[in-house]
Amino acid sequence: MPLLEVQDLRVTLQTARGPADALREVSFSMERGETIGLIGESGCGKSMTALALMGLLPEGARVTGSMRLDGTELTTLAESDWCALRGHRIGMVFQEPMTALNPLHTVGRQIAEPLRLHKGLDARAARAEALRLLERVHLPQARARLDAHPHQLSGGQRQRVVIAIALACAPDLLVADEPTTALDVTIQREVLDLIGELVRDSGMGLVLISHNLGVMADRVQRLFVMYGGTVSEYGPTAEVFAHHAHPYSLGLFAARPRLGLARGTRLATIPGRVPDLADLPVGCPFADRCARVVPACRVALPAPVALGPGHMARCLRLDVETDARAEAAA
Repeated sequence: MPLLEVQDLRVTLQTARGPADALREVSFSMERGETIGLIGESGCGKSMTALALMGLLPEGARVTGSMRLDGTELTTLAESDWCALRGHRIGMVFQEPMTALNPLHTVGRQIAEPLRLHKGLDARAARAEALRLLERVHLPQARARLDAHPHQLSGGQRQRVVIAIALACAPDLLVADEPTTALDVTIQREVLDLIGELVRDSGMGLVLISHNLGVMADRVQRLFVMYGGTVSEYGPTAEVFAHHAHPYSLGLFAARPRLGLARGTRLATIPGRVPDLADLPVGCPFADRCARVVPACRVALPAPVALGPGHMARCLRLDVETDARAEAAA
């Protein structure tokens, strides 16, 4: 049985312009110990997927489809059941540690809270475990930091605290939403190395969300490219990097900076912008920005098409890319 199984997930939000689908037909599964990555522009549905997995969707959101954790259906859970699950079996590393931490409470108290709620530890035992967790995430002067407040720590140190809180109860699943936002490059690498080390040591599953293709290439086993609230392409990370075929994936990969480009070389761009949720077309969400679009693309969301073992893309015009690659090879 997969650790996590998401099937045809749809999330509809109530907006000033009426109901809008934030997620449409999102499906994926993962095994214990597996790492998967969600990538795409802002507004494509990555963070909404993370919030759905945590039961933290906006008020009034309507959810259909299925999300199962070890066979337990999550979409029908009562809020009390979510409270028992969240922070216990599912942990989350938020992208902005300063807003994820309570400025009024010490670091030690915030790490101890899930231990007392979910593990039943008393104050002394919870504090001792909080210290062990801070040492585990390699926070300098961990014992002294227990009584520090978030504003007294640097950005990288705060992110380590957020990771410690997420890992406090040894969750089965860790969701990391842009965990290196606003950190410098050196600290980014340290934080990602730390998350990878902890995932390997504990055998938990990891859902990593990022805009950074380089991070995904090094950190996840399978890659899911999201656009317009749906998964436009997915597969083993190396396969997606080598043979991406969806028009959005092609644009996304072409826009990344690469070593060796001549000075002054302009990076490729994707024309247009990500549409608002209320403006998503009925069919392929990328239709208004796609050079290959045909009338059939606007009728219904394309079904996934197999490109290789475990590699799929939602596009009616994949033949165009296949023909182009065949000509290039010839």
